[in-house]
Amino acid sequence: MEQSQAIEMVDAEIVRIEGGVVAMRDDRVQRQWQTELKPFCMSRFQVTQDIYSAVVGTNPATFDGTRNPIENVSWYEAIAFCNLLSVAAGLDPSYLVGVNKDDVVVNKNANGYRLPSDAEWQFAALGGLAQPRYGEIDQIAWYKANSGAQTHQVGLKSANQYGLFDMLGNVWEWCFDIYDAEVYGTYRVFRGGGWNDPERGCLATNRRRSHPTYGIDDVGFRLARNA
Repeated sequence: MEQSQAIEMVDAEIVRIEGGVVAMRDDRVQRQWQTELKPFCMSRFQVTQDIYSAVVGTNPATFDGTRNPIENVSWYEAIAFCNLLSVAAGLDPSYLVGVNKDDVVVNKNANGYRLPSDAEWQFAALGGLAQPRYGEIDQIAWYKANSGAQTHQVGLKSANQYGLFDMLGNVWEWCFDIYDAEVYGTYRVFRGGGWNDPERGCLATNRRRSHPTYGIDDVGFRLARNA
C-alpha cells in the first residue's frame, strides 16, 4: 500500500463522536469520578498492518494479515506513528517528544492524529449504553474462546452503536494516559481485551497497564483526533 492510500483510508474511517460524561473508576484507591468530554473523532478500526507499514516502513506484527490489527508495538511507537501519519497528511503533530522520551508534550489544539484518552476510549467503547459490553460477546469480539489463538481481520464482528468495530477483543488498545504514577510510574493504560483473554477480560470498563517500551502480540492501538 502507498502512503497516500493509507492516509485516504484512515481519513475515511474516522467517526465523529459527540461529547458527554463518562463515569471512571480506580479500583486500587477505590475512587470514582466523572469526566466531561468535548466532541472528538475516533477511527472505526484498529490500525491495521498495511496502514502501519505504509507509514512507518516496517511491520513488527507477530501474525500475518494486511488487514489484521498491528500489534507488538510499544506506546512510544504508537505515538511516533501518530506524528508520522499527521505530518504525511499535512496535519499538525499532536505530540512533542523531548530528549527524555517520557517528556511528551501534547499540542491540545493540533488537528493531527493521536491516541484516545482513557476517558475517550471508554466513552466510545460503551457506545452510549450503560452496560460494559455493547452486545453478545461472540457477535462483537475475538477473544480466547473463538479466536483460534490469533488476531483476525478488523471489522468482521458487529460494530457498536457509534459504528466502531473491535472495541472489545482482537487486540488491546493503547491510550495516552499514565495508569497510576504513584505506584507504576510511567506505565500507560491499554483497553479492550484481546484474542487471548477470557470473556471477563473483554469489558469497556477494564483498565490495564504496561511500560511504554513494551510491545506484545495482543496490544495494538486505534487513532483519535480532535473534532
